[in-house]
Amino acid sequence: MSNKAGTRKVILDLAITLDGFIEGKNGEIDWCIMDPEMDFTNFLTQIDTILYGRKSYDLWGQYSPPMEAPDDEKEMWELVHCKEKVVFSKTQKNSGNTAIFVNENISDEVNKLKNTPGKDIWLYGGANLITTFLELGLVDEFRLSVHPLVLGEGRPLFVDIKQRLNLKLMNTRTFSSGVVQLIYQSDGN
Repeated sequence: MSNKAGTRKVILDLAITLDGFIEGKNGEIDWCIMDPEMDFTNFLTQIDTILYGRKSYDLWGQYSPPMEAPDDEKEMWELVHCKEKVVFSKTQKNSGNTAIFVNENISDEVNKLKNTPGKDIWLYGGANLITTFLELGLVDEFRLSVHPLVLGEGRPLFVDIKQRLNLKLMNTRTFSSGVVQLIYQSDGN
């Protein structure tokens, strides 16, 4: 939702396995449950900007579901693609894409975004960008949907974190699919 006080929140919202992975060893996310009860569309109406690392943007930033995909999946992707997209990359520059590319001064650029009028901001990822945001103290809220699955190996959510980050539990939701959503706020906010 739009914040009248002036500062928009950066929200890390993603699916995670019980053993802490955000994708399988080959990048697979076929384990991710799109439970209608979770009302992901409602989350998408609360944001107007999505932050991607370059690899995540290449994979998902312009993704189109197949023609045979259910209508609700197509509608969800339409809603995703109508958001402003900001891509963080050390190498790729703006190239006429439908995204804004940030190559340096991440903290300054994110704080500018947070202080412009609008809705909240979704930190989509990937793992390297999430680590950078955590190190810079740029994540305001964590919305982790823990899936009832142990992968055993894959890409972990938290990689090379060097400092402790205290969080405050704001809400917990349990869904009939077995997914448990945990919503935390950074302790400094």
